[in-house]
Amino acid sequence: MLDVRKIREDFPILDREVNGHKLIYFDNAATTQRPRQVVEAIAEFYLKHNANVHRGFHTLSQEASQLFEEAHEVIARFINAYSWEEVIQVANTTEAINIVAQTWGMKNLSEGDEILLTVMDHHSNMLPWRVVAKRVDARVKYLDITDDGLLKYEDLSDLITERTKVVAFPMMSNVLGTMNDVKRIVKEAHSVGAVVVADGAQWVPHAPTDVRDLGVDFLAFSGHKMLGPTGVGILWGRRDILESLEPFKCGGDTIKDVTLDSVVWHDLPWRFEAGTPNIAGMVGLAEAVRYIQRLGLENVLQHEKELLIYTLRRFEEELGDEVTIYGPKDPAVRGGIVSFNVDGLHHHTVGKALDLFGIAVRTGGHCAHPLHYRLGVKGTVRASYYVYNTVEEVDKLVEALKTVISVKERLAKEPVEEVCTGG
Repeated sequence: MLDVRKIREDFPILDREVNGHKLIYFDNAATTQRPRQVVEAIAEFYLKHNANVHRGFHTLSQEASQLFEEAHEVIARFINAYSWEEVIQVANTTEAINIVAQTWGMKNLSEGDEILLTVMDHHSNMLPWRVVAKRVDARVKYLDITDDGLLKYEDLSDLITERTKVVAFPMMSNVLGTMNDVKRIVKEAHSVGAVVVADGAQWVPHAPTDVRDLGVDFLAFSGHKMLGPTGVGILWGRRDILESLEPFKCGGDTIKDVTLDSVVWHDLPWRFEAGTPNIAGMVGLAEAVRYIQRLGLENVLQHEKELLIYTLRRFEEELGDEVTIYGPKDPAVRGGIVSFNVDGLHHHTVGKALDLFGIAVRTGGHCAHPLHYRLGVKGTVRASYYVYNTVEEVDKLVEALKTVISVKERLAKEPVEEVCTGG
C-alpha cells in the first residue's frame, strides 16, 4: 500500500491554492506533477555536471555522458528490455510513433498492405500511420469497441489477414481507462507476421511493463506522464528490427563516419538520437523511474483502482442519472481514469466550474475525436488519478459536482468557448 500522505510531501505544488481552494490535481493523464527529487536531480545536473555528451574527453563531458547512458540503463531495467541499447530517447510518445511509422513503415509497407488500428486510438498513434498509408497506398482498418468500451477482440481474426503488416494500439485508453489485452493482440498479429506497435503512454506509468513478456515489437511512452520532465520520452524496439532501419533524423552523433559519398551509421541507440539530446530530461526521467520503483508499480495500480472503484460508487450514489460515465463497468479491466458528462451541460462549462473549486480536470476530445464520435459525444470531462491523489479529494469532486448540478440551468445559459483542448 502507498503512504499517500508521505508521498504528497514530495510535491510542493499540491500545497497551492486555486481560487481560494487547495489544489486538487486530477489531470494526470495529460501530465503528472514532479516530485522534488526529480527537480533536484535536474538542477544538480545543470549546476554540477552540465556539458554535451559524446563530444569531449574533459571531465564534465565524461560525467554528463555517464549520467546520460546510466539513464538508458535505468529505463531498460524498468521495462525489462534485453539491452539498454534498445532504449531510444525521444521527445515524447508522439515522436516515438512517428519515428516507427517513418522508418519501419516507409521501408516495409507498400500498396495493398493493411494497417490495423483501433477506434480508441489517441491521434498520436492513429495519424502517423494514416499519413504513411496515404503515401504508400496501404489500407487502414479499425478494431471497434463494445458499448462498454472494450475492444471487440472477437473481430481480430477477421480484421487481421495475410496482408496485415502492422498492428498499432493503445495499451490503455486515455479516455475510457480501458486496459487492453496486450498479449491477445500480440498473438493474433504475430500469427500473420505483423509487427506490433504499443502506445504505452497511459500504461507504463501505472502498471508493470515487461516487453519480453508482452511480446510487442515497439513500445512508446512519455516521461511527463510518469513524474518526469516534459520533452523526453522513450522508444523501445526489438534490436533486430532497429538495426535494420536507417535513422529518420540524422546529423550529429548518428554516424561513425561520413565521406562526401558515403555514411556509416552509428550503433544503437545513438543512430536514432540525432543532435544534442535532452540530457537533463533523461537524468530527470531516470530519477522519476527510481521514484516509481521505490513505490512499486503493483502498489501504484492498486491505489488507482481503489480510487476508481470509490469514484464509481460515489458517482452512482450521489449523482445518479445526472452524470454519464464512459468506459468499462468492470474495474478489473480499467485504470484510474473517469471520463464523464453532466446531463445538460457542455463539458467545458463543467471543467471551468470545477476549477472554481480548485479542481483541475481535462475537458474536450482528449486527442481521441473518433472515439468520442463513436460514443456519440463531442467531448467529455476527465478526472485521472496518480500516486498522490486521495479519496478525500474524490469526495470534494463529488460535492463540487453536486453544486454544479444544482445550478446547471443557469450554467447552461452561459456561452461556451469552443477552445481546442489537445486536438
